Amino acid sequence: MELTGKKILVTGAGGFIGSHLTEMLLRQGVDVRAFVHYNAFSSWGWLDSFEPELKKSLDVFPGDIRDPNGVRTAMRGCDVVLHLAALIAIPYSYHSPDTYVQTNVTGTLNIVQAARDLDVQKVVHTSTSEVYGTARFVPITEEHPLQGQSPYSATKIGADQIALSFHAAFGTPVAVIRPFNTYGPRQSARAVIPTIITQIAAGKRRIKLGALTPTRDFNFVTDTARGFVAVAQSDAAVGEVVNVGSGFEVSIGDTAKRIAHVMGADIEIECDEARLRPEKSEVERLFAGNAKAARFCAWHPAYGGLDGFDRGLAETAAWFADPENRKAYKADIYNI
Repeated sequence: MELTGKKILVTGAGGFIGSHLTEMLLRQGVDVRAFVHYNAFSSWGWLDSFEPELKKSLDVFPGDIRDPNGVRTAMRGCDVVLHLAALIAIPYSYHSPDTYVQTNVTGTLNIVQAARDLDVQKVVHTSTSEVYGTARFVPITEEHPLQGQSPYSATKIGADQIALSFHAAFGTPVAVIRPFNTYGPRQSARAVIPTIITQIAAGKRRIKLGALTPTRDFNFVTDTARGFVAVAQSDAAVGEVVNVGSGFEVSIGDTAKRIAHVMGADIEIECDEARLRPEKSEVERLFAGNAKAARFCAWHPAYGGLDGFDRGLAETAAWFADPENRKAYKADIYNI
């Protein structure tokens, strides 16, 4: 499917990945409707930071993914839906799981139900590597068992299955993209890489972190955004789950050391008990198998491997080095 000439709805467009994806599509000349979370401040999230000319081409729809009427209204006239809207912070899901069910599961149901009724040509639903839990084998392929080790991951498993069930039951053209650990400019400070960078940028040299031994497969945000475009364009991806990951693993402790090296800082790491997940909830190992993305979507990471990781870290640190970009961040507190 060629996206040029289509009307694309991006839910969660004001967020970290959503804003990068929206920006990428706009620069490619795609007609985008940006679904952002309604709020009393009329904030469009990171879309507010777009340059004026880019912002002029935006069609913004403020709403709430939990509301089926607003979702249906936003989707009218759209050919393709890229569904990113979700609650994603794992610590917050421990004490407010109801909101995750409402946003992630019911929100996804609203999307696919409206897509079925409105004959939308393609829905790309966003999953997460967290649905795999701690790796039972690596690299993790799409056939890996699903393990809900947090309320967040459990609701994403439910959302994935809702989306795929509409393809199986009604033929709704749904594809599921499963990004591994995305990082880059604009990411929330609750994530580990911005946590480390913002602490160092604020002049701290004793860095507070949680567990250091878990490994992650970090994916630079532009690679993830390209993954969405590739899955949306691929007819072979309909009815399928597609991993998007860089194909390597690195521990949190080694990640901190690499960031410190990129930023030219000598650091000590201090364990902060508040940042530790419950023992059985911690995902100890993630390492993506991305052969299906290459086969079905011709997608390959531009920032793959440890060399690519270092390049991505340098770009991310440079963005956070700008005091204007750090204004929205609170490096002195633990963000959940």
